[in-house]
Amino acid sequence: MTVSVSQLNKYVSFVLKEDSNIQNIKVRGEISNFVRNSNSGHCYFTLKDAGASVRAVMFNSYAHNLRFAVENGMSVVVSASASLYERDGAFQLYVTGIENDGSGNLLAQFEKLKEKLSSEGVFDEAHKRTLPKFPKRIGVVASKEGAALQDVINILSRRYPLGELAVIPAIVQGENAPQSVCRAIVTAHKINCDVLIIARGGGSFEDLNCFNDESLVRAVYACSMPVISAIGHETDFTLCDFAADLRAPTPSAAAELVSCDKDSISDSIYMLNCALEGAISKKLTAGSDRLKHLENMLALHSVEAKLQRGEKSLELLNMRLSEAMRRKFEDSENSFIKTFCLLENLNPMQVLTRGFAVVSD
Repeated sequence: MTVSVSQLNKYVSFVLKEDSNIQNIKVRGEISNFVRNSNSGHCYFTLKDAGASVRAVMFNSYAHNLRFAVENGMSVVVSASASLYERDGAFQLYVTGIENDGSGNLLAQFEKLKEKLSSEGVFDEAHKRTLPKFPKRIGVVASKEGAALQDVINILSRRYPLGELAVIPAIVQGENAPQSVCRAIVTAHKINCDVLIIARGGGSFEDLNCFNDESLVRAVYACSMPVISAIGHETDFTLCDFAADLRAPTPSAAAELVSCDKDSISDSIYMLNCALEGAISKKLTAGSDRLKHLENMLALHSVEAKLQRGEKSLELLNMRLSEAMRRKFEDSENSFIKTFCLLENLNPMQVLTRGFAVVSD
C-alpha cells in the first residue's frame, strides 16, 4: 500500500491523539529556547532534561493565564498532551499550563556563582577600564565559521581600516569552550593586542552557558587589556558580560564601540591641523616681535651704537668748545679794544697832537 506524506502524518497524529497515556499528562523538564510571538501571543519552547528534549507550544488562550514570567533555565512541570504537528511531521507537546518547579539547575548555578563573584569584587565598576581611542591592534576571539566574526570584520574594515585585526579562533559552545576561550585570551596577551572582543552570536541559555564558567570569568577579569563582551543578542546576559570592561549588545555593536569612524578621524585631523596652524602662526608672530625687540636692544647696546653716540657727543662738545672759545676771544678782544681806547684817551701824547706843548727847562 502506498500513502502520501500527508496521509502518513495524519494517521500518526490520529494514533497519538487516541493514546490516553500521552493525553492530559504532567511533564517535568527545563525550559529552553523560549520565544513568545509578539503578534499571536503563542509561546514556543523546548522542554528538556539530561537525556532528551521535546518541542512544545502553548497557545495564547492558555498563555495569557500564566502568573509568572517564563525564562530559559527554569525547571517546570507542564500540563500537556502529546501529538504530531502534521505540516512539519514534528512530535511536540501542546501545553495548557505551566507550574514553576524551581529555578532549574543551570539558572541556580548561574545565580549562585554570580553572587559569589560579585562578593569578591569581580564585577566592580572600579575595576573597569576605558577603551583606547585609537587601538593599533584589535583582538577578536570568536568561532572562525560564525557570523559574529564576519560582522566584526565587515564593520571594522569599513569604519576603521587604520587598525590591525587579529582573529583568534576559539570554540564558543560546549564543555570545551571555556578552556578554548581562556587559551585565546593568553594568545591575545602574547601578540600585544590593545583591546579584545569576545564575540558569539545568539543562542539559548544552554548554548551560552559556557560563558558562565568560573575559570573563564576570572580570566576575563584578570585580562591586562580592556575586554568587550559581545555574547549573544541584546537580551542575553552571561557572567563574562559582568566581568568584562564593557558589554556590547551584539558583536556588530562591539566593533563600532572599539573603532572610531574614519570620517570622524578625518574631521578631527582637519580641526587639529587648523588649530595647529593657528598656534604656529601665533607663535611665529610672537617670536618675530620678540626678535625685533631683541634686535633693537642689541642695536641700542652695540659697540657701533656706543661709538656713534660717543661721536655725536664729541661733536656736540667740540661745537660747544668752539662756541665758548669764540665768545671768549670776542670778549677778550672787546676788553682789549676798550682798554686800548681808554689808554689812548689817557695818553699825554694825544694832548700834544691837539696843539698843546710841553715846555721844559
